[in-house]
Amino acid sequence: MLLNIFKAIIEFEAFRNAFVAAIVIGIISPLIGSVVVIRRLSNIADTLSHFSLAGVVIGVFISKLINLPFSPIFMGIIFSIGGTFLVEKIRNFYKNYKELSMAIIISLGVSLSGLFISITTGVTTSYTTGLLFGSILSVGKTDLILILFFAISIFIFIGFYYKQIITLCFDETYARISGISVKALQLLITIILALAISIFIELVGVLLISALLIIPVASSILVGKSFKGTIIFAIIISLLSILCGFTVSFYLKLPLGSTIAMANIFVLFIIFLIVKLKNSRYKKKKIKDEITV
Repeated sequence: MLLNIFKAIIEFEAFRNAFVAAIVIGIISPLIGSVVVIRRLSNIADTLSHFSLAGVVIGVFISKLINLPFSPIFMGIIFSIGGTFLVEKIRNFYKNYKELSMAIIISLGVSLSGLFISITTGVTTSYTTGLLFGSILSVGKTDLILILFFAISIFIFIGFYYKQIITLCFDETYARISGISVKALQLLITIILALAISIFIELVGVLLISALLIIPVASSILVGKSFKGTIIFAIIISLLSILCGFTVSFYLKLPLGSTIAMANIFVLFIIFLIVKLKNSRYKKKKIKDEITV
């Protein structure tokens, strides 16, 4: 079974590029996702992905309007980064209802996407479906180089700022006192998240980005005993889900991005059951010990 998959990876460039891209994404997504979850920014990933979609669609509109080769991904990056600033600006108007800013940006992103899809000529249903659910098998060499460059940049960033990130995540007050530029670091983390979303959008789709960033971390939080342990477990779960997703997708001819996301969800539910059984046994043991005493 696995032999056929490895054979396809070796023989077919598209499949090989998709596999390498998925593995790299499977490693860096939990790294970014761990910080996002602990900083309680899970919803902003969904917000930026919808706003980035508007940027990509507007990028397609501009490229057809000026009739020149123009990569829509750059408009996606601009919108995704711009979305982080808009969220912060709008939050200032709602001191007690800050989450409204994200709902407003999602609505704006979806509205702009629908509007520009309708007025852009030559936009096919398969293209819009690819934006929503991803088309990782269409990864080219340029996309792969971009993903690898981004991954290396993430590793360098974490290597330089690991201690500062840990401090910021768990004790923002102490981070300020110790001289860490909290606002600058927060902004940098959000920009990295925005870049990740923009780069991943055409590969895994708007609707599945959060699944890759958040679900492995949600699973690992239940079993990890430390921040580092949580990241390691999240990466293992992410890679396991990718391998399972490739296997199921290859043999059942299912969409790869959706299959990987479902594999992540499946692992999460298994961990739910294991944790529930463990807690149930612990309670029974505790009751038994109390009765014995």
